[in-house]
Amino acid sequence: MRHDERGLPVGTNSTQAREHADRALWRLLSFFGNPLPDLEAAAEADPGWLLPPVMQAGFLLSLTERGFEADARAALARAAALEAHGSERERGLLAGVRLGWQGDWAAACRCWDQVLDRAPRDALALLWGHLFDFHRGDADALLRRVERVLPDWDADDPLWPYVLGMHAFGLEENHRHAEAEVAGRRALEGGAPVPWAVHAVAHVMEMQGRHEEGRRWLMQHEPMWADGNGFAGHLWWHRGLFELEGLDTAAALQLYDNRLNPEQLQIALQRLDATALLWRLELLDVDVGPRWRQLAGDWDQSESSAGWSPFNDLHVLLALLGSGEPAAAERWLARVATRCAGLREREGEARWQAGRAGLALMQGLLAYARGDDHSALPLLQAGRIQAARIGGSHAQRDLVTQTLLASAARCGQRALGLALLAERQGAKAGTPLTRHWQERLAR
Repeated sequence: MRHDERGLPVGTNSTQAREHADRALWRLLSFFGNPLPDLEAAAEADPGWLLPPVMQAGFLLSLTERGFEADARAALARAAALEAHGSERERGLLAGVRLGWQGDWAAACRCWDQVLDRAPRDALALLWGHLFDFHRGDADALLRRVERVLPDWDADDPLWPYVLGMHAFGLEENHRHAEAEVAGRRALEGGAPVPWAVHAVAHVMEMQGRHEEGRRWLMQHEPMWADGNGFAGHLWWHRGLFELEGLDTAAALQLYDNRLNPEQLQIALQRLDATALLWRLELLDVDVGPRWRQLAGDWDQSESSAGWSPFNDLHVLLALLGSGEPAAAERWLARVATRCAGLREREGEARWQAGRAGLALMQGLLAYARGDDHSALPLLQAGRIQAARIGGSHAQRDLVTQTLLASAARCGQRALGLALLAERQGAKAGTPLTRHWQERLAR
């Protein structure tokens, strides 16, 4: 069997098929363009190669939407027909993707780890493990997996900057901010377009309350990520966070209208950011007008999607609450609760725990939207302790803390609010947003 430049076995003799698959891999790592046409071209060049349909199903899995399952199942069926002729590496990747679509994301990551144990320079296994560490909220694995393989990577490898960008984000999510910033900046030194590294440094600046510097950082690198990149919406959301930290709500709302409005959103990962930005504006008493209703209508609220991603579930609920549809929000919560009831048996302990954490937060958010702060506070406090289980980053989950602050201020629980605010003081003591919450609690 042939091997590529990283020593990985390649299950095709077609140079054309390899070139298409390599292009798709770069797209997956860089978020530039859609990898599916490249993978279709690879499969057409060599219909007997297992890897292209595996990559198709894995890419669709990484989007965290149940609505892509039919297309993924078709790709998995093609892979099953080719499995006997695939390499051990390709079969290992396939096993992880299958487990992912079965809902056991932790087991999927273990499969990809086994691939990496034998082939530390397998960028595909590394990427999928990294993404699903993030979707599972496992910050330790998010860092450790990349650290285990780093010594085997060559800094001259064209994919090295993307691996370094993953390392930077893992460091940031483990509060190793200085190291994260160094790694993220280093990933960009050679001129490769690495939005993930830009993103990691933006996270550092957000966590440290460096909102003016963060705005400048994103503006400096905007020519790299703003056009043709699937990560652009998320980086615009980060720009929105910096505007809100500076309490420039008008700029944040304008950014939503120009960059995150529903007409520009294609997938759930983008709708998450739009939903979260509107909710934070609402917490600051900004009237967002009719924006909620269209955004809520674009979310998949089907029974089959409920409970698939706790992080997505929560944001669907926010959109329904924001649009003034409490009955629809209650129906959505009931659908999620029904599916979560059997998660332990079907998809493992980790998914069950994630579902429970998500349900507690959703119940608290529903109570907050009703104005029932005395019910919302204990539910949100309990859910916040386990919030990492639902996935997302520290910056994304800060939405829960800010909702708690708003609830505490609204019902006069000043001691609780000040305790929450004390957590912000170390990094964000002087920001306008921190002062805003101090003033609201004082009132």
